[in-house]
Amino acid sequence: MPSTFGIVDLFAGPGGLGEGFASLVQDGHAPFRIGISVEKEASAHRTLTLRAFLREYRGRHGVLPKEFIDFHAGLASEPDWSAVDAEAWQHATDEARALELGTGAAATAIDGAIAMLKAKYDDTIVIGGPPCQAYSLVGRVRSRGKVGYVPEEDARHYLFREYIRVLDKLRPAAFVMENVKGMLSSTVESRLVFEMLMEDLSSLGTGHAHHYELRAVRVEDGKASLQEAAQPSDFIVRAEAFGLPQRRHRVIIVGIRSDLAGRAADAEIAVSGMARTVRDVIETMPALRSGISRGRDDAAAWRGEVLDAAKLLAGISKGKEKHALREAFLTVSERVKEDPPIVRAASRLPDDYGNSNDELLQWIERPELRAIAQHETRGHMASDLGRYLFAAVFGTVRGYSPKAADFPLVLSPDHRNWHSGVFNDRFRVQLADEASTTVTSHISKDGHYFIHPDPIQCRSLTVREAARLQTFPDDYLFLGNRTQQYVQVGNAVPPFLARQISRLLLSALGSRSVGADQRGLSIVN
Repeated sequence: MPSTFGIVDLFAGPGGLGEGFASLVQDGHAPFRIGISVEKEASAHRTLTLRAFLREYRGRHGVLPKEFIDFHAGLASEPDWSAVDAEAWQHATDEARALELGTGAAATAIDGAIAMLKAKYDDTIVIGGPPCQAYSLVGRVRSRGKVGYVPEEDARHYLFREYIRVLDKLRPAAFVMENVKGMLSSTVESRLVFEMLMEDLSSLGTGHAHHYELRAVRVEDGKASLQEAAQPSDFIVRAEAFGLPQRRHRVIIVGIRSDLAGRAADAEIAVSGMARTVRDVIETMPALRSGISRGRDDAAAWRGEVLDAAKLLAGISKGKEKHALREAFLTVSERVKEDPPIVRAASRLPDDYGNSNDELLQWIERPELRAIAQHETRGHMASDLGRYLFAAVFGTVRGYSPKAADFPLVLSPDHRNWHSGVFNDRFRVQLADEASTTVTSHISKDGHYFIHPDPIQCRSLTVREAARLQTFPDDYLFLGNRTQQYVQVGNAVPPFLARQISRLLLSALGSRSVGADQRGLSIVN
C-alpha cells in the first residue's frame, strides 16, 4: 500500500509550497496531505484557509462549490463557507492556523498537531522557510535605515530556529526548507547565517538514532536529482530550469532522515527543458489600460496621455540608431488611436481556455471557472505613463529593459540621484519572449519593476498576471486588499516548482509501506 505523508507547512504564506505538495497524485493516490499550515499575516491566512477548504471540498465532492465559482467570477459576495460545507470548513480551520511562530501559543498548537500527525499518517514531511526579510540583501539595506535597528536583535534572523525545533520534535521523514539567496551571505555577529543554519541542521542527529542527510536539487540533461552539496551555492534552485516563466533563484535545502536516505542518490525526475516566457502565460489575458492616479481617470483621458507620450517620444527619437524606436512609437500611436484598451478590469475567459495541450497551461487554466479573477489594473501617475511606454517599446525593439541612462532627459523623474546609478533599474519592463525577473513582494509598491511588455497597455502587471508568472492556478484566489494580494503573490513559492520538488522527494523516499514507532521514526517493512 502506498505511503501517505502528513505535511507540516511552516511560514506558509498563501500556501504555494503546500499547494505543490498537496496537488501531487500518482496512480490515483495523493501521497502528501497537509496536516497543519501556519501563517501569522491575516490576509495570507485567509487565503490559506480558503484554499484548504476548497481542497477538502473537492476531495469530498469531486468539484469546486458553485458558491466559490460565483464568488471567484465576481457574481456574488463571499459566502459563509461553513454554510456551504460545515465539515470541509472545520477541516480547513483545523489545518490553517493563524499563529506567530516562536511564541508559546504557536509551539503548543504545533506540538498538538504533531501528535495527531504521528497517529494519522505513515510518516511526516516538514516544508517552508523562515521569512526572508532579514536575510535578503534588499531587506538588510532597508532595515539599516530604521532608527535604532540592530541586526543582531532582529528576531527574524532566528526564526529558523523554530523550524529546527519542530524538526527535532517531529523527526519527519524529510524536510524542504526554502529561502532567498541573500541568506548565503547574511551575517549576524560576524557569523554567516547559513553557517549557523547548517550547524543546527547537522545537530539534529544528536541524541537520536538517525540524523538527516542534506541534499541539493540539481538539474542536468533534462533531469532533476538530489545530490550532496560541495558548496553553499549548490543549494540554489533556478526556477526556469523547471519550466517556469520566471528567473527565480532561491535556496532550497532537502533533508532526508538517514534511515530513509538509501534511495536518495538514485532519485530523479524528468523536467522540461523548454524555456518558458512571459508571453506563454499572460498573452491571452484581456488587454487593459492602467488608471491615472491623480486627476481625471477615464478612457479618454488615459488615451490622451498615451498619445501625447507616443508623439513626444517619436519626435525626439531621431537618427539612424533610433529609427526602429521612432517607428515603434508611431505604431503605438496609430494603434491607440484605432483600438485602445478602454477598461481597467476584465474577466472574460479566452475562447480556447482550458483546452491547451501545454503542461504549464493545463496546470494554470481550470475549466470549471467562469471568469478570470483579480485581473484589474492600478493607477499610475500620468508622468509615469510615458516612462512605462518608453520601457515597453525599448524592450520590444532592443530586446532588453532600458537602464536610467537610456531614458530621454524629458522623461527623467524629478530626483537628483536619477543619473547616479542608484536608480539604474527603477523602471523595468518584463520582456515578452523571456522568463520574467523574480516576482517579489515589491510589486505591491508601485509596479515600476514589473511593467507589462505590451506598449499599448502602458501599465504594470495585475495580480493575476503576477500570479501566473508564479504559476498559481487561476482558481487560486488571494484574499485581502490588492496590496495584500500582491504581497502574498510575491512572497510565495511557485506551486508548479513545488509540485516537481514533491515528485522528486517522493522518488527519493521510494515506494514503500511504513509504520511509526513511539518516537515517530519510520520502520521500513
